[in-house]
Amino acid sequence: MPMDELTLVGRIAIWILPVVFAITVHEVAHGWVASKLGDHTAKNLGRLTLNPINHMDLVGTVIVPGVLLFLGGFIFGWAKPVPVNWNNLNNPKRDMVYVAMAGPLANFFMAIGWGILMKIGYLLGSSNEFFSLPLIYMGYAGVFINAVLMMLNLLPILPLDGGRILAGLLPNKISLEFSKLERFGFPILIVIIAMGWLSNLLGPPVYFLQSSIFKILGI
Repeated sequence: MPMDELTLVGRIAIWILPVVFAITVHEVAHGWVASKLGDHTAKNLGRLTLNPINHMDLVGTVIVPGVLLFLGGFIFGWAKPVPVNWNNLNNPKRDMVYVAMAGPLANFFMAIGWGILMKIGYLLGSSNEFFSLPLIYMGYAGVFINAVLMMLNLLPILPLDGGRILAGLLPNKISLEFSKLERFGFPILIVIIAMGWLSNLLGPPVYFLQSSIFKILGI
């Protein structure tokens, strides 16, 4: 979906809602599932809300997506992680998997929702461009950013969701040793980004998810 003809202001208007909702709902999903499984930390701290201000991280929610949008690069971001006290969960090792899966699953369903919005834009047709074009552009942005966040968070690196899922699925002894690697998680991710490997890692699965949604919706 080419957006080169849009001004910077136009691109910000198109991307801001998809980015904010993708990041916010992802975190709320973690906290909501955790609360259902025995840990009410996020709920008690007022983090089970869709108010983006409660989840915003200056760097991850504002600066990084803004700079990448300005540069026209691979857009992603993050919010303040929802706090989860794993010891409060009914079955910490098992429930860790469910809590971790909640964020990527939220992004998956949001991607489908934005795809439906995009389809509505196409159905409105060229005779209603005042309404159809914003829906098409914003729908595409929503599918893309949610696909990126889903695949990024599924990387098997702690403390990303994929790392949490893997830790919960591994046998206890191996899981314990794997969990000790968490302190190296962000440095590893920084190296991946700095070396330009992130787009290579995420590009194929993001494209597959996008194209699958478009194909199912007949876009």
